[in-house]
Amino acid sequence: MRKVLCVEPVIFIYMFASSLTSPLAQQFIYRRLWEEEYNSTFLSDGNATYCEQNKSSPAYIKQKEVQEKASVFNMQLDLTGAVPSLIVAFVIVANGDRQGRKRSLVLPSMGALIADICLTAISYFSLSLSILFAVAFITGLFGSMATFLGGGFAFIADICHDEKQKTTRIAVVDLIFGVVSGLAGLSSGYFLRGIGFTWTFVTASLLHVVNITYIIFFLEDTVNISEFQHQAPVSCKELLRETFSGVYMLFKTAPYKKRMLIVVLLFTFMTYLFTMVGGTSLFTLYELDEPLCWNEVYIGYGAAAFTSVSLTSFLGVYLFSKCLKDIYIVFIGIFSYIGGMVMAAFAKTTLLMFLVRVPSLLCFMPIPVLRSMLSKVVLTGEQGAVFACIACLEVVTGTISLSVFNILYATTVAWFSGFSFLLSAGLCLIPLAVLCWLLCTSWNGEDLALLVPEEVSSIESVDS
Repeated sequence: MRKVLCVEPVIFIYMFASSLTSPLAQQFIYRRLWEEEYNSTFLSDGNATYCEQNKSSPAYIKQKEVQEKASVFNMQLDLTGAVPSLIVAFVIVANGDRQGRKRSLVLPSMGALIADICLTAISYFSLSLSILFAVAFITGLFGSMATFLGGGFAFIADICHDEKQKTTRIAVVDLIFGVVSGLAGLSSGYFLRGIGFTWTFVTASLLHVVNITYIIFFLEDTVNISEFQHQAPVSCKELLRETFSGVYMLFKTAPYKKRMLIVVLLFTFMTYLFTMVGGTSLFTLYELDEPLCWNEVYIGYGAAAFTSVSLTSFLGVYLFSKCLKDIYIVFIGIFSYIGGMVMAAFAKTTLLMFLVRVPSLLCFMPIPVLRSMLSKVVLTGEQGAVFACIACLEVVTGTISLSVFNILYATTVAWFSGFSFLLSAGLCLIPLAVLCWLLCTSWNGEDLALLVPEEVSSIESVDS
C-alpha cells in the first residue's frame, strides 16, 4: 500500500474532534455543578440560559458560586493531566529524531479516543464528575495535545527544506488549528442542541478512530527507522539517557550565541503563550455569566469568531514575511492581542463581545513565527529535540496559566469579571520587553540564517 507524507488531514481531524468536545466538556461540568447547587435541571431557552442579574438576589450569589466551582474544577482537571503529559511529550517527541514521528501522532489520538468514550459513559449513565480526574490522568499518559502538536510540527519541519516554506507551512498548521477550532466550536452548540452531550462525544470518538486508521495505514514516516530496527534492543535506562542527551547536547555543543538565542526565543514563546492561553480560556465562563448570559449556540458563535482571527493571522504571516523580519511580525501579533484583551475586559453586550475579535485579528501570528524561528536555528537532526522542548513548555506553561487564571477569575468574578483579561494584556509587556532587548542586540534576522551553516562547518572541521 502506497503511503503519503500529508500530515495536515491528521491535524485537521484531531483538532476538530478535540475542539468539538472541549467547550462541551466545560459546559457539561458547568451544568452538572449548577444542578447540584440548585438541585434542579439546568434551564436553557432562546438565546440565553437562565442567568440572574439582580446582585441582591440569593440566586445571584449561588450563580457566582457555580462560576467559582466550575473554574476551580477545570483548573484541577488541567493539573491532573499535566504531569504525565509533560513527561510523555518530552520522551516521545524527542525520540522522534531516531524512532519516527508517527508514534507522537497516534498515541495522543488513542488517548483522546479513550477520553471521549469515558465522557460518553459519564454523560449517558450520569456518573460522578470525579471520574473525569482519572480520565484526565489517563489521557496525559498518552501524551495529550502537546505530544500531538510537537510531533506534527516536527513532521512539517522534516519535509521542509526552504526557510520561508518552513515558516509558511508551520503557519498553515496554526491556521488549521484556529479554523478547525472555530468550526468545531460553532458546530458544538448545534450538536449539543440537536443530539445532546452523549452522542456528540460518540461522534468525536468515531473521528478519532478514523484518524488512528489514517496514521497507522496511510501516513508515511519522515524518519527512516530501518537502521534502528536492526540494532539490539536497548533498555529503558539507555532509552531515557538517549532522550535527555539529545536535548542536553542541543545546548552543550552549540555556540554561545545559538544557546542564548534558543533560550531567549523559548522564554518569549513561553511568556506569550502564558498570557494568551490564560486569557482566552476564560471566554466560555465569562460568556455564561451575567450580563452576557450566552447559551450553547452563542458560545459556539463566539468560538467560531476565532476562525476569522486564525485566517487573518495566517494571511498576516504570509504577507508580512515577504517584507518584514520575523521579530517584527511577533511584535504586531502581541499588540493585536493586547487590544483584544483590553476590549474584552469591558465587553458587557453581545455585540461588543463579538467585536473583541476585530483588534485581535493578528494575535495568533507570534506562535507559528516563534516556532519557525526556533526551527531555523537548529540542525536537521535536532528538530525533534527543539520541538520536544517547545511541547514541554506548552504543557507547563498552559497548565500553570490555566491554573493561575482560573483561580484569579474565581477570586475576582464577584467584583470585576474582566480583571483577568486586563492582567493578561498587561503581562504581554514581558515578551515585548524581551523582544526589544533582542532587537537592540546583535542577534537579528540575518544571524538566524547564519548560525546553522556556521555550526555545520564547525562540526565538519572537527570531523576532518
